[in-house]
Amino acid sequence: MPKLWNDTIETHRQAVRDATLDATAALVAERGLLSVTMSQIAEETGIGRATLYKYFPDVETILLAWHDRQVSAHLEQLAQARDHTSEPGQRLKNVLLAYAHIAHESHGHHDKELSAFLHRDQHVGRAEQQLRNMIGELLTEGAKTGDLRDDIAPDELASYCLHALAAASSLPSKAAVRRLVEVTLAGLQATPTPSRRRRT
Repeated sequence: MPKLWNDTIETHRQAVRDATLDATAALVAERGLLSVTMSQIAEETGIGRATLYKYFPDVETILLAWHDRQVSAHLEQLAQARDHTSEPGQRLKNVLLAYAHIAHESHGHHDKELSAFLHRDQHVGRAEQQLRNMIGELLTEGAKTGDLRDDIAPDELASYCLHALAAASSLPSKAAVRRLVEVTLAGLQATPTPSRRRRT
């Protein structure tokens, strides 16, 4: 019985937390970062202010928690795209395509003030490094099979990919996003010529 009770409490806490994160993100998107108060969030969620303060001390902390949840979900989405196949070249394509679609779909969801605030978070830097490592490992796999170029360090190529695909945020359609991924992948292909030197 105690375990069931604890599970019920934890489920309730998670529900309160999720409702708070979702409501805060929606309010900030609608009214702007500086216009949202804890009272408004409490009213929107139907959670008492005293209860809300037990979970979060202020609006900024709620937003950072919401962003952490978004980043973690995106990393999980990219990992699933990678693991959908065992073929190195396709694994890389899946990840780059998923990343480009995430960038495309997130465009315009945040104003500049909110984006600047969220990207000060250290979690963002760690997530970007995880993503860079993931792409770098796939590039290394592809270089070993001879499908991808090996004359440039994988970390450098990973940076190239991320910078190139950031342009997906301003593209008008998913078809344009797919074309951008194809162009990016073309720059990673091994050149089948005798003069190509292997990187040491």
